[in-house]
Amino acid sequence: MTEFLRQSRFVGATMLLMTALGLAGCGVVAAPVRVSSAVVKVVPVAGDVVAAPLDVTADVID
Repeated sequence: MTEFLRQSRFVGATMLLMTALGLAGCGVVAAPVRVSSAVVKVVPVAGDVVAAPLDVTADVID
């Protein structure tokens, strides 16, 4: 019985680690889009209009 519990803990810990790594990767993928959006927002007149689709795209990735 104890051998089964040890295997179960290992599988559970592995699944938790893989899930955490998978969710952490989303922020890494969305970072360039968020940076581009921030750079475009600096443009005085059209910045917010051009940055809106980039913000939506970054939100979808997250």
